[in-house]
Amino acid sequence: MIPIALQVLINLFIGFLWMFLQDDWSALSFLSGYLVGLVVLFVMRKFFSSQYYLFTVQAVINLFLLFIYQLFASSIVVIQRIIKPKLDIKPGIVAFETDLERDIEVTLLAALITLTPGSVVVEISPDNKVLYIHAMDIPELSDGVFLSKLKFEEAIRKVTGS
Repeated sequence: MIPIALQVLINLFIGFLWMFLQDDWSALSFLSGYLVGLVVLFVMRKFFSSQYYLFTVQAVINLFLLFIYQLFASSIVVIQRIIKPKLDIKPGIVAFETDLERDIEVTLLAALITLTPGSVVVEISPDNKVLYIHAMDIPELSDGVFLSKLKFEEAIRKVTGS
């Protein structure tokens, strides 16, 4: 059974081995060997204890793009609230349950929610099942935070493979 980090190392090894066997010490030769390694590892993926590492890389990129989208969307909502002539917000703390189980998953979820404007994770329950989130405007932004939390949880599960 081969974990993700070992998959990357094997792929790099195949790339360098290909370059040495071709007796061509160029980046193009290494790249072609790396691509051969990708194919070899893809064919052998049923022997891995974890998912194929390119699927994990794609999931990380998707999580990053989701975060960037949520960042800009929530920034626009916060800016709209701030530039109104009368600041009519109702801040408060809401509790959201999470289905994530591992510490790294819950920590990543809390960081992603905190980094989006208008919400801050103030505490996590001792059993890591409930996030207490301070939202800038409870009636409206808490729904957006809840939807963001659901999207982040799904993307985090794809990254961690759980």
